[in-house]
Amino acid sequence: MIQIGIHADNYRPLSQSFETACQKIAALGVRHLEFAVVHGQNFIQALGYDPGISLQSNPRALRKYLEKLDLSVTQIDGSYPMMGPSGSAFGVQYVQQTIRFAAELGCPMVDTVDGAFETPGMSLEEVFRVTCDNYRQCLSWAEDYGVIINVETHGPYTSNLEFMTRLFEYFDSQYLRFNFDTGNTFIAGKDPLDFCKALRKYLAHCHIKDVSPALAAAVRGEETGIGSSEVPVGGGVNAQNIKAVIAYLQETAWDGAASIECHGSDENTRKSVDFMRQIVRG
Repeated sequence: MIQIGIHADNYRPLSQSFETACQKIAALGVRHLEFAVVHGQNFIQALGYDPGISLQSNPRALRKYLEKLDLSVTQIDGSYPMMGPSGSAFGVQYVQQTIRFAAELGCPMVDTVDGAFETPGMSLEEVFRVTCDNYRQCLSWAEDYGVIINVETHGPYTSNLEFMTRLFEYFDSQYLRFNFDTGNTFIAGKDPLDFCKALRKYLAHCHIKDVSPALAAAVRGEETGIGSSEVPVGGGVNAQNIKAVIAYLQETAWDGAASIECHGSDENTRKSVDFMRQIVRG
């Protein structure tokens, strides 16, 4: 069964707090939530202008707050770029602490990415070796805490199907899985359905993004990721691909959450939720 969720990061362009995001999501009757975390402190977040959560906050108190709103966290977004030296220095500890936080909160998985650009001065083979070293250090935590690490299609390495397949086959672990993003694969010039099918056996979570006609015309095939849809899901040039992906997942009896990622205006969010409800229900 596909569960419709919303990523709280949708409200970041509006400079709204985590609490505001949760209240808006709950008011729409959506019961599944994803949110991003900050490894340390961010004064913008502390002032209430960013919907992220500090990993230094109290996850037990957060759980109580979400229970009052009848919200369930499907995934925590701890997406510091993992595939390069910066991932070794910062991404590993970022993900490890996100895993700890997720376990305390009762969240089953965390999300990771590669970043927007290739690592300067490193070959693809060198990046792959570093990537494996980084994920190996995180997987021991994932196994001990019982929390899945997802790898999201977002940058030049994760939009490389051969690279992704090799990574999953290298570890062959139930704790290293796939977060599929409809918008990022499309903007990278891929066919979202084909990409989803190729990695379906590893799929644990989805991000649902549409793409505006103007953005597609300007950067498709040149960039590999976008933060969220400027248009509501179902209102852009990726709508038919999203329908095809959802139909395929239902045909193959996939059970998981699909987080809507769009600009968090009330109209955008409502239209996105309505579209997803319509195609999920068939």
